[in-house]
Amino acid sequence: MEIRLLKYFLAVAREENITAAAESLHITQPTLSKQLMELEDELGKKLFIRGKRKITLTEDGIILRKRAGEIINLVEKTQSELSSLDEETISGDIYIGASETDGMRIIAKASNNLQKKYPNIHYHLFSGNSEDVLEKLDKGLIDFGILSEPSDIKKYGYIKLPAFDIWGLLMRKDSPLAKKNYLEPDDLLNIPLLCSRQALTNNEFSSWFGNTIEKLNVVATYNLVYNASLFVEEGFGYALTFDKLINLSDDSNLCFKPVVPNLKANLVMVWKKYQVFSKATQKFLDELQKEINIQK
Repeated sequence: MEIRLLKYFLAVAREENITAAAESLHITQPTLSKQLMELEDELGKKLFIRGKRKITLTEDGIILRKRAGEIINLVEKTQSELSSLDEETISGDIYIGASETDGMRIIAKASNNLQKKYPNIHYHLFSGNSEDVLEKLDKGLIDFGILSEPSDIKKYGYIKLPAFDIWGLLMRKDSPLAKKNYLEPDDLLNIPLLCSRQALTNNEFSSWFGNTIEKLNVVATYNLVYNASLFVEEGFGYALTFDKLINLSDDSNLCFKPVVPNLKANLVMVWKKYQVFSKATQKFLDELQKEINIQK
C-alpha cells in the first residue's frame, strides 16, 4: 500500500467529494477515482458509499481513516528526524503528548529557552488522557509523554518533574460547598460529580476517599476538563479535577476547593526505552534537565 494512495484516500474522506478532493490534490477526477478503486481492490474492502452529492465512509473506511492518519504522521515524523541528522544547524520537530496538567509550565519554559537558541525547532502538542498519550507514544507518533503518577512507567525511560497537581472540586461560586476552604471525603457524597477516567481508576484517590467509588454519584465522565467546566457553570454538578486547569479570575462564576488531607499527583515525562533521539529531541531533553536542576 503506497503512502500516496493513503493521502488520496484521506483527501476524499476530508472533502467528502471526488471533485473537491482532486482539486486539492492537483490531479484529475478520473485519475483519483481510478486510484481509489485500485485501493479498494487491493484491500478487498469497500471504503466509500458513493452518493449523488456526497461520499461517506463505510465502517472499513472509518477504520482506515484513523490508521492512515497515524501512518502518514509517523512517516512524516521519521522523514523529519532523518533529514535533521544531515543538517549542520539544529532543526526538526518535537512531538509532546500530555494529560491536562499545570505541570506543562516547566515544559513550556524549557521549550521557550530552547527556541531562543534553535529557532528552527518546531513543537507539536497533543492533549489527552494518560491512555491516549501512551497509545501515541507506543506507536511512535510522539516523542515524549507527560503523565500524572501513579502510572505504569516500567517499560519507559523517564524524568520526574519538579511539579505536581492538586486534586479538588471545581464548582460554582454560589454552590453550598463554595463556603468551605477545603473538602473532606463526606463532602463528596450525595452530590452530582463529573469525573475523569483517571480519577475513577486512581488508587490514591480511592484510599483518600475511604469508601468504595460506587458510593459516589457520578453523573458524567469527561476527557478534557474545559468541556466539563461548561457543565459545572450551568449547574449540572461538581467536577473532580486538578487545580489551575481552568481560569478562575474574579469575573468567573467558578471556584476550586482542594481536598484534605492534600491529595497530590506527581508528574513524570516518559519516552520509549532505547529510543534514538534526533538532534532536536536530544537538545530538548538536555534543556529540560537544566531547568529541572534550576528548580530543585
